[in-house]
Amino acid sequence: MFKKILIANRGEIACRVMRTAKRMGIATVAVYSDADARSPHVLMADEAVRLGPAPASESYLKAELILLAARETGADCIHPGYGFLSERESFACACAEAGIAFVGPPPNAIAAMGDKIESKKLAKAAGVNVVPGFVGEIESTDHAVEIANGIGYPVMMKASAGGGGKGMRLAYSEKDVRENFESVKREGLASFGDDRVFIEKFIEQPRHIEIQVLGDQHGNILYLGERECSIQRRHQKVVEEAPSPFVTPAMRKAMGEQAVALARAVGYYSAGTVELIVSGADKTGEGFYFLEMNTRLQVEHPVTEMITGLDLVEQMIRVAAGEKLAMTQDDVTLTGWAIENRVYAEDPYRGFLPSTGRLTRYRPPAEAHEAEGCTRVDDGVAEGGEVSMFYDPMIAKLITWAPTREGAADRQVAALDRFELEGVGNNLDFLSAIMQHGRFRAGALTTGFIAEEYPEGFHGAPASPELLRKLAAVAVLVDLEQAARASEISGQLNGSPTLSTERVVLIGGERFDVSAEGHDGELLVRIGDEAPLAVVGRWRPGESMLAVRIDDVPLAVKVARTRSGWRLTSHGAAHIAKVYSPRVAELARHMIEKVPPDMSRFLLAPMPGLLTRLHVAPGDRVEAGQPLAVVEAMKMENILRAEKAATVKAAHFAPGDSLAVDAAILEFE
Repeated sequence: MFKKILIANRGEIACRVMRTAKRMGIATVAVYSDADARSPHVLMADEAVRLGPAPASESYLKAELILLAARETGADCIHPGYGFLSERESFACACAEAGIAFVGPPPNAIAAMGDKIESKKLAKAAGVNVVPGFVGEIESTDHAVEIANGIGYPVMMKASAGGGGKGMRLAYSEKDVRENFESVKREGLASFGDDRVFIEKFIEQPRHIEIQVLGDQHGNILYLGERECSIQRRHQKVVEEAPSPFVTPAMRKAMGEQAVALARAVGYYSAGTVELIVSGADKTGEGFYFLEMNTRLQVEHPVTEMITGLDLVEQMIRVAAGEKLAMTQDDVTLTGWAIENRVYAEDPYRGFLPSTGRLTRYRPPAEAHEAEGCTRVDDGVAEGGEVSMFYDPMIAKLITWAPTREGAADRQVAALDRFELEGVGNNLDFLSAIMQHGRFRAGALTTGFIAEEYPEGFHGAPASPELLRKLAAVAVLVDLEQAARASEISGQLNGSPTLSTERVVLIGGERFDVSAEGHDGELLVRIGDEAPLAVVGRWRPGESMLAVRIDDVPLAVKVARTRSGWRLTSHGAAHIAKVYSPRVAELARHMIEKVPPDMSRFLLAPMPGLLTRLHVAPGDRVEAGQPLAVVEAMKMENILRAEKAATVKAAHFAPGDSLAVDAAILEFE
């Protein structure tokens, strides 16, 4: 077995690999850029080596610097994680030439599967179902239009070396192809150093399902079940689960056997994933097609680990060391259900704009591993750390397991309520809303789920009448605790038989007339003529989290003071609760809300980034939907379009300028 492992990556995956390596008794080496000098993965490692400046092109993508770090520290193997150099054939070859084991597949398998065009040809030859499309070289935009017209719309344009949702555009018409083909080429070149593009048929009602494979260097290859990854935004996965609520045992076997056949055809070993697009309209279970093979560990691998009981990182290390797999296909069993939510630095309330900044508060939910359910957090950040523009916006992965799918989703909602994250925009509320959504609960998923269910954007999860009543009770508890502190009275809610009060709570557009009494360590809250709610819990003014039990059911609520009341956040939405005595409740209805300024005459930068193009100039007349500018952020090109017809009055920025969020790029007459 190896003595020392270097992890050629950063963030949560570097920490993830280190945890397994340390458990196996293997010393660890971290590498880092200047932006990550005090990141958790650096502090966690036994040794750490600086690579260079913050941009990945000057640090994490410098193979020669990583190999030098391995030689200088005496590392005898390198785990590449995912992204960066993980699927570079040249890096795997360089490791072999340096006499350092590469914890991953052989270079020839990476080369075969890394090119989407060639991989489809190999898949077809191996008997794997493939999506109809064009797998040759596309010479120009006109050629792309000709191909798309021949396949039939809609079609998907993809960068040949792409991944992670980058370099992909869906086209419903010739106009879409002409507008986006060159953009796909540029994104492919910028992100992967390869501007080749291929075009294939877009499958209607598509589900994204992938098969985890695991092979050793002795010819043994297994499939470890499937993962459902259909909930995506801009082709970037948001929620993953295992198993899939759609896949039958017969489908699982057929998919798994085709995945193994493909892996065997390219001499694959280590962990890898065969991604499939599945037609939700096909009830026969045969409508699945090969998309690509990821020759690395996937971001979503924890859900497979949770239902199989296997540590995939450990298996990768053992395979790289030449060991045989210790199990056969018959030994692989799937138990319970696991769901993973990706916590991103983005603001779903503002069109999912990327967010950067310092994590002024970062308190993930406590991990738990129990028979009735598990909660796991994979992260690589810490309170006070910075989410920068240089790397992927994922902050953490929240994974839950339970015997049933409903139980795993319930644990997600509870864990998301307890996840404290401040300083950057985040998608915690959005994830909670998905977990509660009726369509998600029914398992009726497609890759269009987010666009279809949130066509007007996200505005918070709807609150049930039951939740609003509970939050009204919480508001009274919080208000009384605040009053107790102000009056320097301690413990009035803990067993005081004399506490009795009446309040009016305005929350969620509803009015609740409340009477409350303190009894034996609990607050009995009666709303109108209903049976009282028994509220048990303490909150100290200034605390941001309140964990209570209401009628013996746990509820976590984030609490913040506002000018006129309390902001209570739970179950995917923040609600402003205003608490009054009955005699002043009527006056509260006449409070005047401040009206925000009108910014409709400006084209605002929706995110921090680089202005790469301006399509218009002062004096130009524009029409609704017309492209105005292109902003590059997080390695993605974002086309900003006119919301209505107007005349450009002034341009306040030029291509090459850096933009802050809400920067006024253009001003209209």
